[in-house]
Amino acid sequence: MKPSTTILSIPFHNQDISAAVSLVLHMLQQEDDRVTRCISATSAHGLVVAQKDPHFAATLQSFFLNLPDGQPIVWLGRLKGAKAMQRCYGPDFFAALMRATAHDRTICHYLCGGKPGVAIELQQVCARKFGNKQVVGAVSPPFRPLAEQEFRALGAEIDRAGASVVWIGMSTPKQERFAVELARCTNARFIITVGAAFDFHTGRVRQAPAWMQHAGLEWLFRLSVEPKRLYRRYIEVVPLFLIYATRELLNKQ
Repeated sequence: MKPSTTILSIPFHNQDISAAVSLVLHMLQQEDDRVTRCISATSAHGLVVAQKDPHFAATLQSFFLNLPDGQPIVWLGRLKGAKAMQRCYGPDFFAALMRATAHDRTICHYLCGGKPGVAIELQQVCARKFGNKQVVGAVSPPFRPLAEQEFRALGAEIDRAGASVVWIGMSTPKQERFAVELARCTNARFIITVGAAFDFHTGRVRQAPAWMQHAGLEWLFRLSVEPKRLYRRYIEVVPLFLIYATRELLNKQ
């Protein structure tokens, strides 16, 4: 049974990263279960998009797990009674599952995302930093939408490589939509979207200090690092998330 708490109509994993990793490992060990499942590390940005786009909300609702990637989601979940909910930060979940499967030759990984060369660089990082040499493929897809034929070709490549877990490192909502399309074309057991994890683990983009992450201010740090790319996002996301969260809590009364 998956422990979850619904926040703004989206079900979220309401424990910690170790519990999420244990659940994924358990599912990977079920030899008779060959379903491809999607997991998303979802932040306030994803929730705001879901409130405005019912189709995207349905996409997240269909996922096997939505991990609370941002601290504000955790705070809201706890206010709704999920006292055990912890932040399941995409880059940390990636690292935890990579370490947990480092010596299991039956579980192989495939990396998909980032600018040209980033996925290949991350493959080397996984071996050096996490001791995981079971990354069997790495690709940086074009930034344009892929045609169905291209998804089928990518899925066939993933299956030939024998990957159990496919990691998608793109932006929201593109990466979740990409995951759904790819799930139709591959036999991989999990497709997991982790946003900027590729850039963080390769050192392409600096991460916020721990205190800013715990204070729910990572968005402010990322805005200071990449203002041109992110200012339009956060000038909308921050106030809208506060409005939606307040409305949810008031309706709970």
